[in-house]
Amino acid sequence: MSPSSDPVEVVSQRLDIFVTERRADAAAMGAEAVLFVDAAAATLRGGKGLRARFCIAGWKAVEEASATALSSGIADAAATAAAALEVFHAAALVHDDLIDNSDTRRGRPAAHRALEQAHRDADWHGDAESFGRSAAVLLGDLLVAWSDDLFEEALGALDAEHASAARAEYARMRRDVTVGQFLDVAEESAFRTEPDDRHADRALRVASFKSARYSVQQPLVIGAALAGADDAQRAALAAFGHPLGMAFQLRDDVLGVFGDAAVTGKPSGDDLREGKRTVLVAYTRTALGTPARRIVDELLGDPGLDPSQIRFLQQTITATGALDRVEQLIADYAHEADRALIGARLGNAAVGELRDLARAATERRQ
Repeated sequence: MSPSSDPVEVVSQRLDIFVTERRADAAAMGAEAVLFVDAAAATLRGGKGLRARFCIAGWKAVEEASATALSSGIADAAATAAAALEVFHAAALVHDDLIDNSDTRRGRPAAHRALEQAHRDADWHGDAESFGRSAAVLLGDLLVAWSDDLFEEALGALDAEHASAARAEYARMRRDVTVGQFLDVAEESAFRTEPDDRHADRALRVASFKSARYSVQQPLVIGAALAGADDAQRAALAAFGHPLGMAFQLRDDVLGVFGDAAVTGKPSGDDLREGKRTVLVAYTRTALGTPARRIVDELLGDPGLDPSQIRFLQQTITATGALDRVEQLIADYAHEADRALIGARLGNAAVGELRDLARAATERRQ
């Protein structure tokens, strides 16, 4: 992998090769197996490649600071590990859409909806919707298995110490995001038993475990571990990655309420229909009196919210100052992340790339 290569392009090429191999394996199992593998491949198309970018950026940050150049095999390992992260992310999205009962993802039918339609197109027996949901559970599991295959392949180019460090960070990421996903699901019910003044902190806990560590912090540290990072380098990248990941998730929360569907690929206000208990919602509720808060609570989580009700909630969030508070929190987290890079023993060019990625993650519109 050339240092100047675009990470998303490099990872896309690696995934194309991997999927072609998996499709060849499935051909011997019959048409239904090919359908399943093709459905998995479809989940890998599109997206921002954020985790791949941060994984390779973490690898570069340490590699550039090293006194000795690393072999091309280790560079290829970084690309393969980055591909594994993107496959794992696809698995998480398949399960996330199933949990949230979302119809679309990246402007296309969500995996369970696509599999439901495949059942109808084939004129198979039974309930198509039930088939789509069951198949999507298995599809997410298949993608997790694929991510393991790729990650273990990446570790094959490393010495035992570096492989062990990278494997430990990968395992930590998987544990944290799974617990974080459950915390997110639980919060949609548990918030009723918690005092209103704790809701924001609880929402930040979800953001940390479900997104910040998984989307930014751990991909950076995994990439660094692949390059043989020492404790100080890993700590610097983690101190940069966590607040940036928090800013990234808070931006996601804003887009989930105010985003343009033509840009985000999901309906505007989708988080409101799903009843997501985000920091944005917590700040809104604490600024409202009891009668107004009751109205907001009645609307949140109603999948049938019409455009006028979405506009009402958007206007309420803005009028309470909650949107401004979240925007300030995003700016504060971004500033904290930037400070973490000062004086760190990391490659100068890579640090510049990290700052570019930070701006892209916090200022994005999708």
